[in-house]
Amino acid sequence: MPDGTSGSRLAPIQLLNQAISLAHAGQSETARDLMREVAVRLPDWDEPPLRLAGSLRGSPEAAPAWRAALAINPNRDQILLGFAAVLMAAGQAREAVDPLLRCCGLTPNQHDAWRALGQAYLDSDQPRHALGAFARAQAIRPHSFALIHSLVSAAIASGQAEREAARQIALSARDPLNAIPHLIHGLILDRLGLLDPAIDAIEAAVALAPDAREPIAFLGGVLARTARARPAEAALRDALLLDPENPQLLNDRAAVLMRLHRHAEARDLLREVAHRNGPHSSVLCNLANATCCLGAQDEAVELARAAIALDPCAVLPRRSLANTMPYQDHVSGAALLKAARDCAALLPRGDLPPIEKPDRSGQKLTIGLLSGTLRTHPVGWLTVAGFEHLDQDQFDIVCLSRAPEQNDPISRRFHRVARAWENVSALDDDALARRARALGIDILIDFGGHGDAARMAACARRLAPVQIKWVGMQNHSTGLPEMDWFLTDRWETPSGLESLYSERLLRLADGYVCYSPPAHAPDVAPLPMLHNGFVTFGCFNNIAKITPRAIAAWCHILHAVPRSRLILKTHQFGDPPTVQRFQAHFTGHGIEASRVEMRGSSPHRAFLASYHEIDIVLDPFPYSGGLTTCEALWMGVPTATLPGEIFASRHSASHLSNAGYPDWVARDLDDYIGLAIRKAADPNGLARLRAGMRAQTRASPLCDAPRFGQSLARALRHAWDAT
Repeated sequence: MPDGTSGSRLAPIQLLNQAISLAHAGQSETARDLMREVAVRLPDWDEPPLRLAGSLRGSPEAAPAWRAALAINPNRDQILLGFAAVLMAAGQAREAVDPLLRCCGLTPNQHDAWRALGQAYLDSDQPRHALGAFARAQAIRPHSFALIHSLVSAAIASGQAEREAARQIALSARDPLNAIPHLIHGLILDRLGLLDPAIDAIEAAVALAPDAREPIAFLGGVLARTARARPAEAALRDALLLDPENPQLLNDRAAVLMRLHRHAEARDLLREVAHRNGPHSSVLCNLANATCCLGAQDEAVELARAAIALDPCAVLPRRSLANTMPYQDHVSGAALLKAARDCAALLPRGDLPPIEKPDRSGQKLTIGLLSGTLRTHPVGWLTVAGFEHLDQDQFDIVCLSRAPEQNDPISRRFHRVARAWENVSALDDDALARRARALGIDILIDFGGHGDAARMAACARRLAPVQIKWVGMQNHSTGLPEMDWFLTDRWETPSGLESLYSERLLRLADGYVCYSPPAHAPDVAPLPMLHNGFVTFGCFNNIAKITPRAIAAWCHILHAVPRSRLILKTHQFGDPPTVQRFQAHFTGHGIEASRVEMRGSSPHRAFLASYHEIDIVLDPFPYSGGLTTCEALWMGVPTATLPGEIFASRHSASHLSNAGYPDWVARDLDDYIGLAIRKAADPNGLARLRAGMRAQTRASPLCDAPRFGQSLARALRHAWDAT
């Protein structure tokens, strides 16, 4: 006892007060001894065991202490709530329901009791009961933000989302100045995939509660998942003014900055978050992405590995590694396959029954397209024509995507060929797998891979008897045992590379994609070197693909071709710090700054018109161009490419060979450099090539949609028969 005072000399109430003071001062063990002494002296008094149980929070002794308090007074709400909290923390949510029901019965107007009961029901897979409890909690404290997430989760899980959204609309009509019903309504709409009305509702909540942290933070989070990156960044910036230390808001804003191509700013922000709060796997994954997009591939891979070390059983860091490694110089196919398999192995499989493959001999097959990018996007440009030319008597198309974008021309083309379009934005992986099976999908084609918005975890549960990977983050194998086939061609995966893929290779007769040239593309212009008097090389690929070895090779070419220039054009070069850093790479190799021009993004027609200034494209490596190479061909500009072992390194080799230009595919690095130098020395040959390139590309299998549709149909039927 302090000051030598014996506990027995003090009255019990004094002794308990002293124990409480000691507990507040951090002398927990001494305080508990006093509490136990009081409990012995007054065994029928429930306050000492209640205080003792509360002080043991997080300890294995907590549950027995709460039970002892409950035995003395089974009708005290604090004891019932404390005991239930211990049970829920131990994962015994179902056992927590009874004490919480008793607590709600004893104190029917206690918000915390109803909220805890709702959470206990939700955690024990009783979402309908949970929704009722949360509704009661909301009625008791209608302006509280505390239960919003849980209530929305209960509404979705119980299948009562539409009804609950209508209830919130009715509440807002009765209490028009209350932001909470608008916010809940908006978040439910968001979970249902109805983003535009969700944003409207959440914006109403922000207007009603401009000084509250939650509405503006929710608005930023929802906007961040739309194409409205600028409003998202503004909302998240405003949210940070109210909650400047919130690491989740900082992380979300960095992710939006990356979508705005402000990667250097995003990287600085993420470094600040990591420094301020310590390393966290999700922050490191975003940092790896930003770093890779700035062309620091090795550093990005190391950041992804650091994220794995922090959380070795999480999928996100493994996915980050699988997505950054293909950009790294000298990466092997075997290493990429291992990274993909390690990621795929951690995906939950759920408990759906095995899927049966029905007999479809001579019958129509239903093809499911799983993607969030069935629109103006590389996935759309390179695939839609093939589906437009599938035999409708042999194949039905079902799109599993976000809601179709009515103003997007590629989205409209997909919508026209689809028998059904399912908005699956609100479905979790189990629900998506169940829905795909209910739709009777025979062959599922995934266009997302291990990308950020991908549904590989749903594919791991099997959406269809046959699953195929095609385009969309198709940088190498998925590593997923449930992915049966990998759509490819003889140039992308030459014979002998089969062991580098977990899937069986489904090789098309020609190239593995069919390019849909845009109607707005300008005409091909004359060869610029004829009037410039010098050669202009170009590369319009993402900076993530531009490695130090590629820069060194390009500098070698620039040194060897007098007066030649290089134009680099991509969205990241709208950021001045990134331009300065990249310029330093070239000056470090002795190339004057005036010979290398870096340009940011532009509207698509203007982007294509920029090829009027380019004589030869220099493909990056190891991750080659894809859609950019097709666009360059359409604009009459050939691409010198250096294919490697991995799938991502061979896109340009496939497109060039498929269009009839295999002589632009180098054997090795020396041949790549020599090829560019030789071709640059033949202006007349380049001029003739340029004049006929669009016509030849249009007539080639690369753009022959009917031919591609027939090849795709044969491949799909073979995949079905051979699986």
